[in-house]
Amino acid sequence: MTNFVNAGGHSISFFSMKDSIFNLEAQQLNTSSKIVVGLERISEAFKVLLWKQAKTLGLSPIQIQLLIFIAFHKYELCNVSHLAKEFNVTKATVSDAVKVLDKKGLIIKTHSSTDSRSYIITLSSKGKQIVNQTNSFADPIKSVLENVNKTDLDQLYGTLTQLIYGLNRSGILDVQRTCYGCQFYEKKERDHYCHLLKKKLFTNEIRLDCPEYNEKPTGNEAS
Repeated sequence: MTNFVNAGGHSISFFSMKDSIFNLEAQQLNTSSKIVVGLERISEAFKVLLWKQAKTLGLSPIQIQLLIFIAFHKYELCNVSHLAKEFNVTKATVSDAVKVLDKKGLIIKTHSSTDSRSYIITLSSKGKQIVNQTNSFADPIKSVLENVNKTDLDQLYGTLTQLIYGLNRSGILDVQRTCYGCQFYEKKERDHYCHLLKKKLFTNEIRLDCPEYNEKPTGNEAS
């Protein structure tokens, strides 16, 4: 990292190209950098599969993601405000997608009795049929993972849950519903414990998207 002083006398820090995650020489010497690049490759694979499915059905990737999310989550989460946070996009982007889905007859909007501008989104029969055709688009990635031995898979999953939780705590991911941020979760020495289920959890039982998730009060997060 290089420091410069601007005309106002303030110090400004810049990372040189040699410090970049994407600098191949530096990357080979840092495991975290290689993992970041690996995650980028996986993200690209996910997007390729999603785009392929989207083109087949004449929908956009975000429209497919919205339909799948609505199909499998409780209705309280299926409104424009939450969906925008869920997918890290603007409310306008979600609203535009919802308009198209509504026009295609794939969703049903149920307006609030107290605020006509607010509505919950559910799937129509036609929308459910689309989800049945699309919700397996990421199966090729799952198939590759199923060839990994269980011990390595459990370790990978444990790392991913910690990564997602950390990204949420740092403000990069707006929404997460993993055990680590839930008020029912407790870390007892090296063990995980759920007070709702009243049971010890193995690493592979930690949930990434828990329907009973209840956000832990600020300042009482998992270590």
